[in-house]
Amino acid sequence: MALITDVSQLDLSRRYTYADYLTWQLTDWVELIRGKVRLMSPAPKRRHQDITRNIELPIMQFLRGKSCKMYHAPFDVRLTRSTPNGDASIETVVQPDVCVICDPQKLDDRGCLGAPDWIIEILSAGNISRDTKEKFDLYEEAGVLEYWVVAPEQKNIIVYLLDEAGRYQLRGEFYTPGLIPVATLPELQMEWAEVFEGV
Repeated sequence: MALITDVSQLDLSRRYTYADYLTWQLTDWVELIRGKVRLMSPAPKRRHQDITRNIELPIMQFLRGKSCKMYHAPFDVRLTRSTPNGDASIETVVQPDVCVICDPQKLDDRGCLGAPDWIIEILSAGNISRDTKEKFDLYEEAGVLEYWVVAPEQKNIIVYLLDEAGRYQLRGEFYTPGLIPVATLPELQMEWAEVFEGV
């Protein structure tokens, strides 16, 4: 079997699994969404990086000494609800901008197996429909408890929480200075002005 070192070698109409994904030696970041290869946007713009850092700093400080862990892309999150019966059964591997996992059983050397508790995606020009529709559906189905979508252009943060029926409900839309509660980490609040500081 030929070594896969470039996305052009993949058949984008085909379904792949995490077992396939592990054999690829790509320089580009890709995600697997329901078995389909999705190219990640080019390197994020500086504003995206500034917002990521502004979000990560208070989370890291809050989580110091606690059992929940925070990770940022590139970090493989294998979304599966079935009992893991090997890499060949996993068809979805995503790279959230920021995620928090509170169940240490979900963490291994390769990343996270199962749904993180909290995912934050920061929109870039090339990923708006992916993050607001495709990943919204994916994260809801996988059972991600809290999903934040951050829109740098509008300086807007949309917060969704999973209800008892397993559906996302809009918790709030934040676009002015003030505290934003974090449902999965109840003692943590994010300050809107700090998220967009320097942007």
